[in-house]
Amino acid sequence: MNPTPRLHPSPHQLWQAPTDAVLSAEGPRQLPGPWRLMLLGDGSPTRHLRLLTGSPVAVDLIAMEADQTDHPGAPKEVKELMAPLLRRQVWLTCGGTPLAWAESWWNQAEADWHLRDRNQPIWKSLTEGRSELFREVDGLALVEGDWLDQTFGHRGPYWSRHYRFFRQGKALTVIREVFSPQLETWLGPTLRQEFQQNS
Repeated sequence: MNPTPRLHPSPHQLWQAPTDAVLSAEGPRQLPGPWRLMLLGDGSPTRHLRLLTGSPVAVDLIAMEADQTDHPGAPKEVKELMAPLLRRQVWLTCGGTPLAWAESWWNQAEADWHLRDRNQPIWKSLTEGRSELFREVDGLALVEGDWLDQTFGHRGPYWSRHYRFFRQGKALTVIREVFSPQLETWLGPTLRQEFQQNS
């Protein structure tokens, strides 16, 4: 009998951009333009991945479990969500290659309503019926984790961002995404290690 899948720990954060720099879409000047669009833009990452690779994006659910508002390593914006909370983690793959990992925090009732199909991209779930939605990028970071190394097949650090989705001024969820260095095939190198050393 296979063990029940469990959530990974949140990745260890090595560096983060000041919040005001992220909100103004400035971010680190060393980032190439395509990566600035990927990390600081308000577009759908699943749509970007499909456009970049030409392959459909598969959402592989890792686990979804009850979580706390004071979860260690969680973005501070998680405290704005109403308890009880659920935390969901997925891999985003194209053509069988994992290109991103994501974790998200939800109010239990909101998750039950919006995530009826747990293997569907969040953006698709939230925009069914063409309802209005607003995304605000709150944080940009370099992170690391052994389990990310194993699945991505690369060594960290990795570029990460977190953001909130709003509807009618209310935060629905907080999402953190970590991107594989494999994306440098399409977006160009980012000199992750050098950036970390010089920051």
